[in-house]
Amino acid sequence: MTTKQEIEILIVEDNPNDAEMAIRALKKNNLTNNVLVVEDGEQALDFIFSRGKFTDRKGMTHPKIVLLDLKLPKIDGLEVLKVIKENQETKIIPVVVLTSSKEERDIIESYNLGANSYIVKPVDFDKFVDAVKDLGLYWLLLNQFPN
Repeated sequence: MTTKQEIEILIVEDNPNDAEMAIRALKKNNLTNNVLVVEDGEQALDFIFSRGKFTDRKGMTHPKIVLLDLKLPKIDGLEVLKVIKENQETKIIPVVVLTSSKEERDIIESYNLGANSYIVKPVDFDKFVDAVKDLGLYWLLLNQFPN
């Protein structure tokens, strides 16, 4: 997929298996074809702010939702969340933390930084697919975005 397309879902996930499961769950439920996976926090911020290898995105819309893992290389998920939510232009992008961390401090910090939701990744494949399907249905179909 080229980044010149309008991306509806940005998945920030360094585990290729989890990223692939999320993509399969979204496609299985016909929720979107415009998904981009980036593997670290630096790439996520470059994409959102049209920098680095994503400068060709200048003037394009932001994703409708960001699915964000917390434990990431280069820049961790909490810092990515902080930068997105501190910026006037990007703070309205829904960010769903989708992580394996059940630590109370991660949950509290995520919400303090502006996370729209915090979901612990289910270990079971079918439950993971259901969780991603529910996320997609809510954020892409039911939630109302400002124009």
